[in-house]
Amino acid sequence: MTQAHELVLPAGGAEDLGHGSVYFVGTATTIIRYAGFTILTDPNFLHRGEKVHLGYGLTSTRRTDPAMEIGDLPPLDLVLLSHMHEDHFDRVAERDLDKQAPIVTTPHAAKSLKKSGFAAPIPIKTWDSLTVKKGDMTLKITSMPGTHGPGIMGKVLPPVMGSLLQFRTSSGKLPLQLYISGDTLIHDQLREIPRVFPDIDLALLHLGGTRVLGIMVTMDARQGVEAIRIINPKVAVPIHYNDYTVFKSPLDDFKREVQSAGLEDRVRYVSHGDTYAFEIPESRLT
Repeated sequence: MTQAHELVLPAGGAEDLGHGSVYFVGTATTIIRYAGFTILTDPNFLHRGEKVHLGYGLTSTRRTDPAMEIGDLPPLDLVLLSHMHEDHFDRVAERDLDKQAPIVTTPHAAKSLKKSGFAAPIPIKTWDSLTVKKGDMTLKITSMPGTHGPGIMGKVLPPVMGSLLQFRTSSGKLPLQLYISGDTLIHDQLREIPRVFPDIDLALLHLGGTRVLGIMVTMDARQGVEAIRIINPKVAVPIHYNDYTVFKSPLDDFKREVQSAGLEDRVRYVSHGDTYAFEIPESRLT
């Protein structure tokens, strides 16, 4: 594991370390707020009925509307992009996002972003990290292994990364570790994540059971439950479900699998437009 980059942001106001939130816009688009940081993930702002292009002439139609418009976004510290597919970085984002915004992503996606006029994509390879400093807080983002498809399908789809976000205080305390799966299937390298990063607090899991040419390329309900068992977060929140016609594993399937596995106490469901608010115990801060 190596240190890839360092980014220093202007200090903000007072940091609330005891509370944080994840606002669910739709698909894999969320707004994460914690410790003075505001982070946008996988921006997708197309509307119901609009199509995304998945490559090789394949398209998918959106079934939902985003819970907010791109023009209503709060001021952002950075964008976290798991990979370059149009249901994760669409033409609205390409047109309307600030071209100077730091975008942390895969080397493959960073090249594409530069061609689209974005000045500050930050590529990080698997297991490499970016350190972001803002005031008294440090955020370390590490690229996690992901596999977007089995066999040859994994070779033709864009490279994907998960992300591990570690928020650390100036005194060295680590109040929050947040994992985002990205568009991955269950694979052997996932088992390395809890070995390197035990005690993950919160996991955002990309589900949907996406199928391309009949082949599953994102986790379905059963794999989502398996991911919880592997990563072992204190709390898991499913995202990336029910939004596109290629998503074949609905959220209700995941709910049934969670219940069958006896994991209801570790999963929180957040509807489009709702917020998952979390608290950090005082013992983690002192």
